[in-house]
Amino acid sequence: MDEKELNKEQEETLTDTEAKVGDTDETAETEATENAEVTDKEEEVAEEKSPLEVAEEQIADLKDKYLRQVAEFDNYRKRTLKERAELILNGGEKVLTSLLPIIDDMELAIKNGGKTDDPQVLREGMELIYHKFVKVLEGHGVTKIETEDADFDTDIHEAVAMVPGMGDDKKGKVIDCLTAGYKLNDKVIRHAKVAVGQ
Repeated sequence: MDEKELNKEQEETLTDTEAKVGDTDETAETEATENAEVTDKEEEVAEEKSPLEVAEEQIADLKDKYLRQVAEFDNYRKRTLKERAELILNGGEKVLTSLLPIIDDMELAIKNGGKTDDPQVLREGMELIYHKFVKVLEGHGVTKIETEDADFDTDIHEAVAMVPGMGDDKKGKVIDCLTAGYKLNDKVIRHAKVAVGQ
């Protein structure tokens, strides 16, 4: 191959490369022009929408959001009602479970009560069961209302008898407790039935 042919090939290669670069520039310009036209068309479409159409789209969007919120709230309400019903049905389970050992102790005392003639042993057994029962109640927030030497209070006491002639120092005081009263935490669940000095 001679030098002339080599130069000729190089010139042809350069011309092809320049032509390709030119084509690329033209393609990029064409794409940029097309993109600008698309953007212009989108702007025209946006401008073509009347305020009524925009308002209708907003209304449809807000309606969709509203319906979703209503459905979500309805599901929440149903779930809450179901949980409340389950709580009412099974709410006392913890208390009842804690009372079962006391029933076991009472059954044992009844069973073994026939084996002894000593009333003191039976009394001690009953006292143990009673103290255990009181501890279980206290563990659940139930406390006995104190009435000994207490002033009569209508919030926690119920007067069932008035005792005259007790003297001025016993006037308005609890003389005797006929039925014990109880509180659950701070709420009175049974008023103490008392006799009050007059």
